[in-house]
Amino acid sequence: MSRLSSIKHVALDLDGTLYLGGRLFTWTPGFLQALRELGIGRTFFTNNSSKSTKKYVETLNKLGVDATAEEIYSSTHSTFDYLREELPGVKKVYVLGTPGLREEFGENGFEVVGEEHDENPDAVVVGYDTTLEYEHVCRAAWWISKGLPFVATHPDRVCPTDKPTLMVDCAAMCAMLSVATGRELTAVLGKPDPRMLAGVMKRQPGLKVEEIGVVGDRLYTDMAMAYGAGAMGILVLSGEATLGDVERAERRPDLIVEHVGVLGEMLAKGPRAKALGLAESCI
Repeated sequence: MSRLSSIKHVALDLDGTLYLGGRLFTWTPGFLQALRELGIGRTFFTNNSSKSTKKYVETLNKLGVDATAEEIYSSTHSTFDYLREELPGVKKVYVLGTPGLREEFGENGFEVVGEEHDENPDAVVVGYDTTLEYEHVCRAAWWISKGLPFVATHPDRVCPTDKPTLMVDCAAMCAMLSVATGRELTAVLGKPDPRMLAGVMKRQPGLKVEEIGVVGDRLYTDMAMAYGAGAMGILVLSGEATLGDVERAERRPDLIVEHVGVLGEMLAKGPRAKALGLAESCI
């Protein structure tokens, strides 16, 4: 348990970890209270680029979580950082995404190109577009086919939900565009790219990567990013991943708990709290 005791900040996945769909887990408020009492910092950390920062704050506040804009770091922020640092010549972007995503690009210094043929973007950015329109897909494909940088905000194939449907996410939309254009993605941001965690650290001067616990419900995004960045990976079983998935994985998380409520107990009380025996050998 020594690694858990060194955690000073947690990067918290949202859907499947703190809530599912539109329902806050009953154990989430107690967990967040435990973090406050222990002086452990938090960043709400998500790949879902369909909502703006303002919308995430609003959503969390409505659920009873007192989040601020400074505590939100999404794949959208990671995409901004990538474009500024790796593709500084990109000023105008064609964004295949929700109105909120397009608005946030505009608020962060990028010119968002529309549907007119005489508007020439410098890059195409694809997010999780829950307002997807065929004409917009075709326009994105046109610019990608012309050789412009083709950037995805994140690699999620589906979005978690508590409803009887399969919510097609960013990676599946990008696959459609790749098939249509014959082009592969220039870059895929969001988890598991370690740059997501680097973005969190930029906001927390002096914080070391080994002092961060990445808390999430997915092996191939949350946990894979923790491995790649050198942070502690803490898997919760309240969302997508199951123990069966863990057993089949090439690498197990550093810690596995049923949900964040259990993690809160462990942080507050140490190893006497309830944890899964499978995690014991991974600590």
